[in-house]
Amino acid sequence: MKRIILSILLLVFSIATFAQSTLKGKVVDAATGNPVTGASISFAGKTVTSSDNGSFSVDCSKSSIITVSHIGFETRKVAVSNCKDELTISLVPTANTLGEVEVTATSSQNKSILYQPSSIAKISTTELKRADGLFLDDAINTNIPGVSMNRRAVSSGQQINIRGYGNGSRGTRGVSSNFDGQGYKVYLNGIPVTDAEGITTLDDIDYGSIGNAEIVKGPAGTLYGLAIAGAVNLNTVKPQAGKTSIGQDVLVGNYGLRRYTTQFQMGSEKSSLLMNYGHQTSDGYTIHNKSHKDFINIAGSFQPSAKQSINVYGGYTNSYDERSGELTIDQYESKNFVGNLDYIKRNGHSQVYTARVGFGHNYNFNNWLSNYTTVYGAGFNSNASSAGGWTDKAATNLGLRSTFTTKFNLKNNVALNGLTGVETQRQNATTIGYGMGKDPRDTATNWYWGNPYYWVINAMTSNIYTTTSTTSLFTEWTLSLPQDLSITAGVGLSNMKLVLDDRFYVAGKPTHFDTSYKGMFSPHLAINKVFNKQFSAYVSYSKGYKAPVTSYMYIPYSATNSATGIINNHLKPETGNQFEIGTKGALLKNKLIYQLAFFDAIFSNKMTTIAVPNPSNSATLYTYVVNGGKQDDKGIEAAVKYTAYESEKGFFSNVSPFVNFTYSDYTYKNFVFQSTVKSVVTPTKDSAVNKDYSGHNVPGVPKYVFNIGVDVNTKVGLYANATWSYKDKQEISSLGTNTGETVGTKTTYTSNYTTYTTTAAMYHIGSYSLLNAKLGYRHSFGKVDLDMYVAGNNIANVKYPIMVFVNQFPDSFIAGPNTATVFGGVSLKYNLK
Repeated sequence: MKRIILSILLLVFSIATFAQSTLKGKVVDAATGNPVTGASISFAGKTVTSSDNGSFSVDCSKSSIITVSHIGFETRKVAVSNCKDELTISLVPTANTLGEVEVTATSSQNKSILYQPSSIAKISTTELKRADGLFLDDAINTNIPGVSMNRRAVSSGQQINIRGYGNGSRGTRGVSSNFDGQGYKVYLNGIPVTDAEGITTLDDIDYGSIGNAEIVKGPAGTLYGLAIAGAVNLNTVKPQAGKTSIGQDVLVGNYGLRRYTTQFQMGSEKSSLLMNYGHQTSDGYTIHNKSHKDFINIAGSFQPSAKQSINVYGGYTNSYDERSGELTIDQYESKNFVGNLDYIKRNGHSQVYTARVGFGHNYNFNNWLSNYTTVYGAGFNSNASSAGGWTDKAATNLGLRSTFTTKFNLKNNVALNGLTGVETQRQNATTIGYGMGKDPRDTATNWYWGNPYYWVINAMTSNIYTTTSTTSLFTEWTLSLPQDLSITAGVGLSNMKLVLDDRFYVAGKPTHFDTSYKGMFSPHLAINKVFNKQFSAYVSYSKGYKAPVTSYMYIPYSATNSATGIINNHLKPETGNQFEIGTKGALLKNKLIYQLAFFDAIFSNKMTTIAVPNPSNSATLYTYVVNGGKQDDKGIEAAVKYTAYESEKGFFSNVSPFVNFTYSDYTYKNFVFQSTVKSVVTPTKDSAVNKDYSGHNVPGVPKYVFNIGVDVNTKVGLYANATWSYKDKQEISSLGTNTGETVGTKTTYTSNYTTYTTTAAMYHIGSYSLLNAKLGYRHSFGKVDLDMYVAGNNIANVKYPIMVFVNQFPDSFIAGPNTATVFGGVSLKYNLK
């Protein structure tokens, strides 16, 4: 009897013990929120796997750690303080496969890139964090074929060039083309960064808070309106579901680089919140090159019901970057970074204050119809000085973007899906220009770069008030047929109205100007075929527009030049037509991922600048913009990533090499440019010279670009990556290489008042290659996540430019640091749950 009672007691105790020591949870993909099947959950020497819906249960005791791993994801260690908790464990992908990466805006029901009949590139945290993560050009230039990004200073004047369209390769000079971006649209968490005129300023973007980026290459009018070159979607870091944390990141490097980031993240199944503050400074790598930035970002998402969700974003930026002067050819070749002293005399800089806020609401009416609407506003205030003087600008942008997604499942595995929407934006802006003159306290005979007295603001030279409104209607539909065949067709319609008032009143000169650009239709047609869910082939045609901006329309009156105060009302929008064929694939069980595209993009009515010289042909009085000819951009783009090794038990958990390649054959057709430069300077009253660029290569774009790299992750937490980048030679003049034309003289004063004169022939920049590498260690110590690393960019100390000013002589270059940029950092995150 005693044995029976004892056995019953032991059984009850065992059942009670088991009931109290069983931990339940679910494993999900941090990027998509989808369950992860087959994940290994290790605890106390035992291992179980997650089920089809990602769930698992393991024996548990208090204050223990479980290890969760899966091929294709970073291993996570999770501290368990209460066995009765139900955990949601988010795994971060180490290398997204092509079938898993989703795009944000598409009419296809299947949002995988494999099902998109166009070139779309995704940059994940893996690519963004290969370098310091503070400058987007590091990630774009080494990972996205056909796209390049440069910057005017340490962290300002950023411009993006997509398939040959972008500043620095348009064949124009002046008209703000050196300091802003045009032709592409940029969005941050669905909110346009690009203003109503189509100008994109990126000084105020905190790339350290970006979690992923998506780039659409080529005209995208059926989804984004006036986007002749493409679109860039930036998204802030998304908190992991089921995790609340407080983090502090510290990054330090040479050239005085400092970055401090404080971050709070909270994620659950139905809500998430990100609060981020970043403070960033740099002394720069040349004279007059300091940078200072403060960022605040708040992003949240909430799901009040099964039918609706809400997204909110708010951001504030205070950005200040000094501008050093452009280098002449001789200065660049001799590594003399003094540059054009006129910039330093005038305390060349760019200061930007921006407040941006947006509210998005998604509502699912039923299984076939949903709507997503975003309302947004941005206040932009800047002051900048350069060789030409001082400019103040204050602008307000308000807008709305609303899209309806429609899904119809027809018979016989046929589906019709559509995206129809409207995007409208209005900007009111005041731009005031000032001349600058010598500070009265400066008694030096010659100004040099160490002078303590910058020039000061003098009288106002211009006062322009503009109102710009842009509205785009668009629709795109995808017919999905059996055998994974689909046809996509759409059209966009964009209208823009420009209103300009010159408040610098002068009798007899026009003070008001307005014009409209209507009926800019952007069609798109494509066919896509997916084979065995592993690779696809597509053919596509798309058209886009780039309307003029207000500064192209009017030449403000100048008291020193009675010929100004001219209305320029004959400009036509630029037109882009792109034909593309390509293929994408995820082969060898998703280990080999590739994209390959062949394209021909023809840009017509290209806007170019005519320079009007003074009677002696010694200087340019003013410039104005006209429509030129065509630019024909033919190219090949290829990207391959291969998971060479993957293991859950070995020392190396993942080894993934990658390579990408770009071939660019960009030429002018029927293109004429006017200039004051002549081979033999013979002053005449009518000295503007026609330059026929037809058949010449587009400058500022290397013919060959090649990147190769590798990512390595280990089971113990060590990780490393390395990239080698090659850029072929590139021309800096639309007149071609080695024409033998003299570009004039330039006298520059150095710190010891010595002078030199430079004359050079128009030519190209030689090829160069850059080597970057990073070594780090990440590990979880209970509730504390640690990530520490050291890295170096341009390890071989190569001379290279970070920006090229084409057709601008004699000042043509902004050079990058010619010695290695070394940095290191520590990231600590405390997980509250």
